[in-house]
Amino acid sequence: MACTTILVGKDASYDGSTIIARNEDSGNGEFCPKRFVIVKPEEQPRKYRSVLSHVEIDLPDTPLQYSAVPNADLKEGIWGEAGVNEANVAMSATETLTSNERVLGADPLVELVPARGIEGEEGYEPEVPGGIGEEDFLTIVLPYVHSAREGVQRLGALLEEFGTYEMNGVAFSDSEEIWWLETVGGHHWVAKRVPDEAYVTMPNQLGIDEFDLEDALGDREDHMCSADLAEFIAFNHLDLAVEATTPFNPRDAFGSHSDSDHVYNTPRAWSIQRVLNPYDEVWDGEGADHRPESDDIPWARQPERKITIEDVKYVLSSHYQGTPYDPYGKLGDGHSRHMYRPIGINRQSQLAVIQIRPYRPQSNRVIQWMAYGSNPFNTLVPFFPNVDSTPKYLEDTTTRVTSENFYWQNRIIAALCDSAFADTANAVERYQQETGALGHRMVAATDAQVARLGGSDAREMAEAEFDAAADGDIEPMEPEAIIEATRNGEVREILATANESMAAQLKKHTDDLLDKVLYITSMKMKNGFNRSDH
Repeated sequence: MACTTILVGKDASYDGSTIIARNEDSGNGEFCPKRFVIVKPEEQPRKYRSVLSHVEIDLPDTPLQYSAVPNADLKEGIWGEAGVNEANVAMSATETLTSNERVLGADPLVELVPARGIEGEEGYEPEVPGGIGEEDFLTIVLPYVHSAREGVQRLGALLEEFGTYEMNGVAFSDSEEIWWLETVGGHHWVAKRVPDEAYVTMPNQLGIDEFDLEDALGDREDHMCSADLAEFIAFNHLDLAVEATTPFNPRDAFGSHSDSDHVYNTPRAWSIQRVLNPYDEVWDGEGADHRPESDDIPWARQPERKITIEDVKYVLSSHYQGTPYDPYGKLGDGHSRHMYRPIGINRQSQLAVIQIRPYRPQSNRVIQWMAYGSNPFNTLVPFFPNVDSTPKYLEDTTTRVTSENFYWQNRIIAALCDSAFADTANAVERYQQETGALGHRMVAATDAQVARLGGSDAREMAEAEFDAAADGDIEPMEPEAIIEATRNGEVREILATANESMAAQLKKHTDDLLDKVLYITSMKMKNGFNRSDH
């Protein structure tokens, strides 16, 4: 899948949260309706079979409840994509990555080999299952991990055992850490902890540009990798550093720098960093430090100011505003406006922004912000994932086009607005601001209600615990205690009520936007005519 990811470390975010976010984009010419659901432990399979690769995996008997954003049409599998479990661990899977011939020759992808011939007859060759991939990752990993670090370890072990048929990047987060894992060939992988003070941009390319192998194979403080990675690199001559003292660069060793990267991938990293670090360097013109086609745009960098949820939504909706590359803009010409692949593209399926707030109780610590459809025309709104079910407005997506659910309403609105961008832009902007403000009010009101449930001093106690943890004065809660806290029935009822209220208000505002943009675009139809025209 062609996606875009941004990861925001806790010291780079506006409130000390860890934030992981990714656009799930379908393949060219495809549109994929999505659902937002809660998967209960009794609904989780104990023997998993992949639809695409036919691999079969026995899963543990003690899964946690988790949220997910699966496909509405399961013909190609679940594709859970993004969610949070009861231990308040989040996962985003996956960002499709590129590689090179040296890596794929050394460790081929594990692809399904169909059966040949007829069973029972001479020459028959049975099917050989493939490895695991984006279809499977969330389902077979997220319900079984209790920290971001543990998520990396479980997925890494599964990759080494079963292999993968595609190159992917996967994010894990908890309230303290964000980890980013990249697959390398069929069975190898690397993972790096996102620096707390930094954000990371990932535009469908293998991204990590500096890696400490000694740490990864030793203490594993900030790096992890498959057990034989050093031998794999040496035997296949993958390290391209000229100087022995140069840090190992996975992007050079395992990634690609193709012509297609320069129109499809690198411009998206350029676009995000141009917005979040506008003054650190020159981004435009002949003297630019980095241009859209630069291969050395950093994987991680410190922003010039703290990053908000709205910043994340804005950069993941980018269509190169203010540059000659904006397909809706007036700069440049017909060629430049369609030169690079936008981040906010027509075939966006969903955007999940998962915010883990260390200053809130475990029971309502996590917010899963959701958007469906093409990002320039949709809105991002918050929902609490530690509930028993999600609102039907976001859950009941089917393959049938209807204005009665959030996914299809956004698809219809985007298609209408695209052809009348300038005329509908104000209505879309007002809708985004109104629903965004509504979301923040809902979160604040719900936090206050949960605090009142726990006593008048609950908020102050939570903030004091956050300050103490930041100073290293207290130990983090054990996973079992976190799970017990998130299973608080009274709190879950409050969160579910807030989610339903958010969905009801969201539908009202989305209905109103659909009505407005339908009117605007209907008035611009080419077959319009009235007698006052002449």
